[in-house]
Amino acid sequence: MALPDVLSEGLRVPVVGAPLFIISNPELTLAQCKAGVIGSFPALNARPVEQLDEWLAQITEELASYKKANPTEKVAAFAVNQIVHKSNARLQQDLELCVRYKVPIVITSLGAVPEVNDAIHSYGGIVLHDIINNRHANSAIRKGADGLIAVAAGAGGHAGTLSPFALIQEIRQWFDGPLLLSGAIANGGAVLAAQAMGADMAYVGSPFIATHEARATDAYKQAIAEAHADDIIYTNLFTGIHGNYLKGSIVNAGLDPENLPESDPSKMDFGSGGASSAKAWKDIWGCGQGIGAVTEVGSTQALVDRLVHEYEAAKSKLAA
Repeated sequence: MALPDVLSEGLRVPVVGAPLFIISNPELTLAQCKAGVIGSFPALNARPVEQLDEWLAQITEELASYKKANPTEKVAAFAVNQIVHKSNARLQQDLELCVRYKVPIVITSLGAVPEVNDAIHSYGGIVLHDIINNRHANSAIRKGADGLIAVAAGAGGHAGTLSPFALIQEIRQWFDGPLLLSGAIANGGAVLAAQAMGADMAYVGSPFIATHEARATDAYKQAIAEAHADDIIYTNLFTGIHGNYLKGSIVNAGLDPENLPESDPSKMDFGSGGASSAKAWKDIWGCGQGIGAVTEVGSTQALVDRLVHEYEAAKSKLAA
């Protein structure tokens, strides 16, 4: 099945920049779109809700102006991530803003709700829902999502435990629509590998943390550039949902990363620290296992240029 135009037009490489809690902002999102990958941000990054109105106006207006001024350049669409969970008291307000600005792509997380999908479809937008297993994938499509983001083992932040090979092959047995893969994808070869196993696009997050445009501290960015896969800890302590975090940030919070207690998943929280006084995302830094490919802090443009070069080189190597 062919991808919707909004997921294929304006791309230099088949990548969606994952929405990074706290970190993604208009500067990063716009830089991603202008570099030729789909940019995104979580609606909850704009606080208070009035700021989301400002961000959406800024992004839509600046992208339109940039496209007009640069008609020959590839400029991708943008996406907004909505947390569809009872803990998100802002969902309805944020959704209304997405409808008003006709956000082209909405990424839903932690809940598949038909009414949310219907609202986005009302103006021609599409919904991608992130999932960690085949059962959740089935539910999301039944409830009206247009596509799926398979969050496999090794993905930064909240992540599943299934191998990408297992997850993609099970989904592709019944679903031929848009399918993205997330999990330790940090170079162009991995983007091509995601397509080879059946995904349409790669969903890349952690490498964008180490960019100048990202709203992360310099220490966080440098830690990404210096860390490797064995520096990642998988735990549910900080939000109630299992996720991957940088070991160094856990140590800096005064905790033993090898002996972390379990948190109560019924008390899911986005930022209070769950069972810990350290705040998730602010003090405890989310990160995926693929960061060994990130060796320096640089611009979003340079990162996308590298992904494009590696992707094309990997295709040429296979064709040889």
